[in-house]
Amino acid sequence: MRIRLAVTTLAVATALTAVAALSVAAATPASSSPASATPTVQDILDHLPDDVVAGALIRHDGVSGTTGPVTADDYVRIGSVTKLFTNTVVLQLIAEHRIGLDTPARQYVPEVLPEAYAYVTVHQLLDHTSGLPKPAPTPSPADGPGWQLKSVTPEDFLRDSFAAATGEPPATHAEQRPQQYNGLNSFVLGLIVQKVTGHSFTTEVEHRILRPLHLSHTSLPAADDPAIPSPHTEVYVDGQNVTEQSPYPWAEGGMISTAADLDRFLTALFQGRLLPPAQQKLVFEVPNVSNGADNTNCVGADACYSVGGLMRYALPNGEYAWGKTGSRPGWDNGVFATRDLRHRVVYSLNPTGTGNDFPYIQTLVKAALAD
Repeated sequence: MRIRLAVTTLAVATALTAVAALSVAAATPASSSPASATPTVQDILDHLPDDVVAGALIRHDGVSGTTGPVTADDYVRIGSVTKLFTNTVVLQLIAEHRIGLDTPARQYVPEVLPEAYAYVTVHQLLDHTSGLPKPAPTPSPADGPGWQLKSVTPEDFLRDSFAAATGEPPATHAEQRPQQYNGLNSFVLGLIVQKVTGHSFTTEVEHRILRPLHLSHTSLPAADDPAIPSPHTEVYVDGQNVTEQSPYPWAEGGMISTAADLDRFLTALFQGRLLPPAQQKLVFEVPNVSNGADNTNCVGADACYSVGGLMRYALPNGEYAWGKTGSRPGWDNGVFATRDLRHRVVYSLNPTGTGNDFPYIQTLVKAALAD
């Protein structure tokens, strides 16, 4: 199955930023988005594919639907949805007293965290109040043919990011730092997991989450394994097939999964089947700090990410919904649910690169979580 994406890295980044924001404000959808004032999930599927979205997989309350050259069993690169797995593993180790929630992270991984960031705690990595610098540039089409297969180790990526940092580290007190979503936090957390367990991060995810929940279609490939299992959609960037791409984002965004597996994981996480009560409470705890000036992921003035890595936002009826977006070139994904699991949705869209699919996602999540 082929879906051709004619996009540049800048266009991808712009689209993904919009997707991550997931505003549920009453914005007017694009003219090509579903026209109904109160569309259903099926209305949205019936409208696609079009010139913005070439294919879609939507699993709503346990039932999957597709449109375009996509199957209900498709494997997708879940991108930053990986962070939910990472934060859950860390919270499990906190429950086992092997990691301290308020322990400075540098005590575990001094080789990658500069002394200037010695104040950063595990807690602050989990809820994005660490103040770590912006990530270094990642492989892009500007790197020439085969860019999508290039990889970088977590350690090198962190060192490059700290080396490129400008200005002084932010205030040492968490209450003085706004929340700024940052993938570097997840790289550090993954390295901490490896340091305290003596096992690879992949091994811990498999042992603690994938096997207990029977998520047999979910994996974290090795950095040198660009393959994705079948069935899957083939995707292109600037006319180049990038379906096979390096999973170097690792604990930040390197996992592969299916809609059914993600649905099962989200349900187990919300039901408290993966964590004891004290840590389960943290899954939904959002820091009482402001939203960072450069943080486009949260809408409004307040932070929206929880210690568990979930994004909190208000539905039109005033109820909070919780979830996470995640993207890799060719896939825009997300998992969201009401706190009581009354409604839940897992989606994976294949953008064409000719427009912004955010209005579709906004409309989809509102439709899926409405009573």
